Formats: sequence, C-alpha cells, structure tokens
Amino acid sequence: MGRDITDALETIFSADSELYRNRGFMRRVGFGERPALINIDLANAWTRPGNPLTCDGMDMIVPGVQRLLAASRSKGIPILFTTTAYAVTEGPSTDMGLWHHKIPVEVLKLGTDAVAIDERIAPEPGEHVIVKKHASAFFGTHLANMLRAAAVDTVMRAGRGLYALVNNAGVGVGGRLTDTKEEDFHFLMDVNLYGPYRVTKAFSPLIVASKGRITTIGSISGILTGPNSGPYSMSKHAIEAFADVLAAEMAPFGVRVSVVEPGNYNSEIARSAARRMGATGFGDRSRFKEPDEVAAVVLQALSEANPKRRYMITPNQREAEITIRKAIEVLVQLNEGQPYTYDRDALVNMLDESLATARPRTPAPIVATPPAKDSK
Repeated sequence: MGRDITDALETIFSADSELYRNRGFMRRVGFGERPALINIDLANAWTRPGNPLTCDGMDMIVPGVQRLLAASRSKGIPILFTTTAYAVTEGPSTDMGLWHHKIPVEVLKLGTDAVAIDERIAPEPGEHVIVKKHASAFFGTHLANMLRAAAVDTVMRAGRGLYALVNNAGVGVGGRLTDTKEEDFHFLMDVNLYGPYRVTKAFSPLIVASKGRITTIGSISGILTGPNSGPYSMSKHAIEAFADVLAAEMAPFGVRVSVVEPGNYNSEIARSAARRMGATGFGDRSRFKEPDEVAAVVLQALSEANPKRRYMITPNQREAEITIRKAIEVLVQLNEGQPYTYDRDALVNMLDESLATARPRTPAPIVATPPAKDSK
C-alpha cells in the first residue's frame, strides 16, 4: 500500500476515532475476575523472515508479547497459543479447504518448524497450543470449551487482528443454462457463492472483535441477466441477498457491510472459463479498461466514515444506464397487475423518499497514477 494511501487512512481513522470518543463511544468495559491470554498465530511462519506469510513489525511485536507473557505468568493467568496447520497439503484429500487457491497455506504443514510457536515466546509446560484450520481461534476448535471449563470471563488477545475482509473470488461458466453440466454449475457456485459464505463465516469473529468492514465483489450481473451467462448471473444475484442479510445481522455488532458491483473491466475470468471448458483462443478481455477504478472503490468502502450498501462502478455511462433501467423494469414488473398496484404518483413519491436519503453523486474514485517509466 502506498504511503499516500496509508497517510489518508490514518487521517480518516483518527478523525473517526475522535468523533466517536467525543460522543461517548469507545468506553472500556474493563477486566473480569478470570482473564486468559490467547496468543494468535505467533508461529515461525508469521514471526520469522523469509516465509510467504511473514508479518512486518515483529521486532516490536515479539518483545511486547514477551512482556505480556511474563506479566500473565506472574499472576497465574491461563495462557493459550494457536497455530494454523494442515495434515495433508497435497492431492485431492487436502484439509486446507479453499484457502490454498488464494494464499500459500501449503507451507503450514503439520509437524514442521513453520507451524511451531516462535521459541522466543514459546509455551511453557501446561500452556496449551491449539491447532486450527481457519482464521478464527474458536471455529472448529475446543477453545471455547477450555475457557468455559476454566471459568474464564475475559479474553486478552496477542497476535494479529483483522479489520477488513474483501471477498473477491469469482469464476465464470459460459453456455445456455439448460446445457450447463451439473459439475460446472456446482464448481461455479462453490467459488462465487459458497466461497464468500465460508470465508466470511471463518473470519467473522475477528471482524466483529474489531468492529470492522466486510466487502464482497458482486457484479452488475447481480442486477442484469442475459443469454449464456445464467449460472454466473444467478451467483451474483445471490451475492446481492448475501450482502443485505449479512448487513442486517452484523449491524448490531458495529460491522459495516457493502457489495461492490463492477461492470466490464479487464480480467482473466473469461479466459480461465474458456480454458477450463477446453476452448482455447477465447476469453480475451484486454479491450476493457483495467480494474483500477474497482480497487479504488473497494478502498472507499473500507475507509469512508459512512459506507454505502452498494457501490456500482462501471467503465462508461451506458453500462450504468442499462443496469439502472433493469432495476426499474423489475420494479414495474413487481407492481404490474397485482391487487395492490401503485399508480405513477405513488411510485414517484416512493422514489422521492428514497432519493432523499441517498447521495446525489459519489465522487469519482481516486486512482493512483503509476510512476513514469524511465526514459533511458
């Protein structure tokens, strides 16, 4: 992330924090009578240099954790550690799930030095190490049972937190809907729909803990439909509902949810689909704009103080128009010929009420200018 963007985010978050502090938010609950310390993923794969998952700032984090461990041990506070590890990292029977398609978790082989807790902050006898397969220390582990058994009422966390999640997996399948093979249909839904669901479910405890943001990449195909793109459009329509339900369920926890709906930009989705279906020489999308605007809108959704539910971003006016016209067409079809049909004046009044709470125009996303090439 560039320095300019980092400075902008720090300014935004500082202003937001000050606003909430002045309004009486950000109060401290304090500790209970039975605290426990959980050290999240402080294994060599994250703390030592030269690994694909190495985190920055360990020269500050490790000494801080050492002090925290010493203080906790002096008070007899229960201490637990987590690491992420997989028993099978090759072949079709892997227990890595879909993660290894996105990040190199295959380096987290059970029993290797990579997944061992860093010896500088190593567990002492009696301190448990919980092996997990997801981001959450609770999901799929016995951590909650251990804490309940120890009557723990306060959890202190050392390690890495998570403020934002972007669900950005997507594949396509071409052809008529009734001619689509069932295995191709399942493959697409497994990535486009089950993927965001599974990842969000795994990471949600961390996002809730930080009162963070969840953004999912949808598409204007979640509004539009057309021949030969049925499964893809169906998956993106489902993402629209996914975002709405998730937003309603996460709001009480202070988590903001958005969906970004891009139009046609350059990507490898069509070429990958053609290659998977054995059709070579198809799927070139280089005629479309690069998706820098989409990335800028994602940053906007994650950083602005009052994020929108939906961020449609299209490369031209025409794609925006046909998408809005389609949404209006659906409204007219819903209203048409039913016992409680609204006349034009009533519909216009409803539209005016909604427009009164909407932004008239979102500023154009700021796309970083690439550095000039050396002319030598």
